[in-house]
Amino acid sequence: MTLDQYIDNINQRYKAGSATEHTFRGSLEQLIESIVPKVKATNEPKRQKCGAPDYILTKKDIPVGFIEAKDIGDRDLEGLKKTGNKEQFDRYKSSLDNLIFTDYLNFLLYRDGQFVTKIAIGETSPNPSKGGALEIKPLKENFANFEDLIISFCSHTGQTIKSSKKLAEMMAGKARLLSEVIERAVTSDEENQEDSTLKDQMNAFKQILIHDITPKGFADVYAQTIAYGMFAARLHDTSMDSFSRQEAYELIPKSNPFLKKLFGYIAGLDVDDRIKWIVDDLVNIFLACNVEQMLKSYGKTTKTEDPIIHFYEDFLSQYDPKLRKARGVWYTPAPVVNFIVRAVDDILKTEFDLQQGLADTSKVLSPLTPKGGTSKYFQAPPSGDGGLHRVQILDPATGTATFLAEIIKQIYKKFEGQQGIWSNYVETHLLPRLNGFELLMASYAMAHLQLDLLLKGTGFKPTKDQRFRVYLTNSLEEHHPDTGTLFANWLSSEANEANRIKRDAPVMCIVGNPPYSGESANKGEWIMSLMEDYKLEPGGKEKLKERNPKWINDDYVKFIRYGQHFIEKNGSGVLAFINPHGYLDNPTFRGMRWNLLKTYDKIYTIDLHGNSKKKETAPDGSVDVNVFDIQQGVSINILVKTGKKKPNELGKVFHYDLFGKRELKYDFLLLNSIKTVPYKELPNVAPNYFFVSKDFEEQKEYNKGFSINELFPVNSVGIVTAREDITITFDKIDLVNIIEDFKTLEAEQLRRKYKLSIDTRDWKISYAIEDLKNNKGKFTKIACRPFDNRNTYYTGKTKGFYSYPRDEVMSNFIDKKNLGLVVSKQATQGFKHVFITNTICNLNLTG
Repeated sequence: MTLDQYIDNINQRYKAGSATEHTFRGSLEQLIESIVPKVKATNEPKRQKCGAPDYILTKKDIPVGFIEAKDIGDRDLEGLKKTGNKEQFDRYKSSLDNLIFTDYLNFLLYRDGQFVTKIAIGETSPNPSKGGALEIKPLKENFANFEDLIISFCSHTGQTIKSSKKLAEMMAGKARLLSEVIERAVTSDEENQEDSTLKDQMNAFKQILIHDITPKGFADVYAQTIAYGMFAARLHDTSMDSFSRQEAYELIPKSNPFLKKLFGYIAGLDVDDRIKWIVDDLVNIFLACNVEQMLKSYGKTTKTEDPIIHFYEDFLSQYDPKLRKARGVWYTPAPVVNFIVRAVDDILKTEFDLQQGLADTSKVLSPLTPKGGTSKYFQAPPSGDGGLHRVQILDPATGTATFLAEIIKQIYKKFEGQQGIWSNYVETHLLPRLNGFELLMASYAMAHLQLDLLLKGTGFKPTKDQRFRVYLTNSLEEHHPDTGTLFANWLSSEANEANRIKRDAPVMCIVGNPPYSGESANKGEWIMSLMEDYKLEPGGKEKLKERNPKWINDDYVKFIRYGQHFIEKNGSGVLAFINPHGYLDNPTFRGMRWNLLKTYDKIYTIDLHGNSKKKETAPDGSVDVNVFDIQQGVSINILVKTGKKKPNELGKVFHYDLFGKRELKYDFLLLNSIKTVPYKELPNVAPNYFFVSKDFEEQKEYNKGFSINELFPVNSVGIVTAREDITITFDKIDLVNIIEDFKTLEAEQLRRKYKLSIDTRDWKISYAIEDLKNNKGKFTKIACRPFDNRNTYYTGKTKGFYSYPRDEVMSNFIDKKNLGLVVSKQATQGFKHVFITNTICNLNLTG
């Protein structure tokens, strides 16, 4: 097709008066393929529906360019209007490096998100002989330049990428687009009840791993996993001039069977057509760079990251800065990890008489052996042959395998210069006892990548196919059944392998940095039954006398209980975590502390402080900084059970406070070991059994005060809205409209309009609808914080529009002139601090 024929063709259809942007698509496709015969221009309506550009231009199935077409005469072809094309165009410009926006007459070229040039090959003008009707006139003087533009556009190969920052930025752009397309595809399949592999995979992921995951959440982890899996594959690639989906599959190490199976799907013919084009475009990025060379000098200037983790942080900050912040710290600072690993090594030597520490190779018999020998369930064989390794190590929230990697480095020091012995040791005595569990696919993929590169760097040369024992599983849940799909089968295989460790392995060392989440989603029957031990008063006989002990259900507390379960089952061992420091002295955790004292012989804690919520400072008034970029203060906790302590005896607590700037804390941890830290032994003082130093000299005088509960026969914490965006407004009329919507719209309509994607345990959209339809409320002012009064609608019913309206207390304020006494229970055991309020407040109302 010539340009004259193209203009004539679209002019005939344009004059008919019923044309849309779809009318001209075949004509532009033919024109491009006639100008550049080696290029195929593909238009797929199914792809377009889920967010793909209208045309994908490919050479030998590899994308070389993209075209987004709008209707002739579109007034926002530059994508400047928020109500026009801006959102879509910005998304494409940030993700696609070779892109044209067109209305079939005007063509705007963008490279790497930057405008390059604009060429018009026709224009609409009135025809006087036909009553001024619009028709298309060719601009022949631009035809030659247009053909050059298309030839250049189709021969674009992209720049050679030498900057790791640029690679992270480009990877993030593709992953972001991939995530958006997957989310739309899965949502569309669910709404239209269509079958697809993507929908099956999300459902399997939901049933087996994260039960409340949304299409967006699934799209996020899936897109990141593909991007980082491709990264891992290219890192293993020795042929820089070729790369493809199939080659990526072949390059994924066999030590990571789940990722290899996933890439078998990505590389195969059955891959969902809606994502195939983006994966192929991602391939182009890696064709343009040498990943191995980039990483050699990456991230060496800081103590907090290894190159892989540092690169992932850069990737995530480009992919979604809010997501990075929401997920918190993805790595643990190297000095913290190093100290914890050395401490475990020292304890194995001194407390368990294992002279090789973490490098120990001794074994115990299988768990089927009758009780006896050196531990509760496992008996050491006389010869030391056969059975399972005694020093089994587990990181139950391994993330990117920072702790497991540090353990390898610690052990490798004993083998430097002995490569032949080292390789045999790794296969025979290290990999069989180094275990990790991870819940998120992206972190899981990175963990495998990090371990693979680390061992490769030590000179390890495997003689057989052996997977790393890092599994994609939820540590806090038992095994889930297969759901029948291929993807579910892969997940089930991981879960089955992990389950053997959960059930059979004599795990002796539990290490890591488990997640922190006050509103924990891990509420399975198994872990919650274990948590009951922490919800008893010291002594373990009566229920904890706390009206709202929910902070005990934080994920980090569950992981402490989880590790305790393994060590109690084994009969002895070491638990070494870095956790929030709240459990050390919060009275609500007194039952937990007593339970830990009952289990362990010795408990070592280094309170690293840095709690910006408490505005912590050093004792001399100088600045105190967290070792992480978070508000919550943290502590290093090392708990030792040798099995020698008497059953009714409580363990010993050794405590040290470390205040100061971040670098000072890092230096302290690097320069000290568990043997040189000047710990202070603390007395076990009932009823709170604090794990921090307290002055008990004035306790008798303090105890002469009276309990807050004596003063307030009716009390509660503050109201909980759970959905402040809809329950509290600046303008009352906005609140009126929200209430009306909840009374008239269906649940799914409300979800879309107000972005209410996830119900929680205590706030469900069905509860809110029922509450507002059936209960008469009152519009009233609410103090969100001092001097910040807004509008709310209070019905006074449980778990409705509010998650917790606390009506037993709040009913005393609606239409009444009562005053409220607001106190902090933890800070006022003897009732020393009280202040007065006369406003309904959603923060800490206790009486």
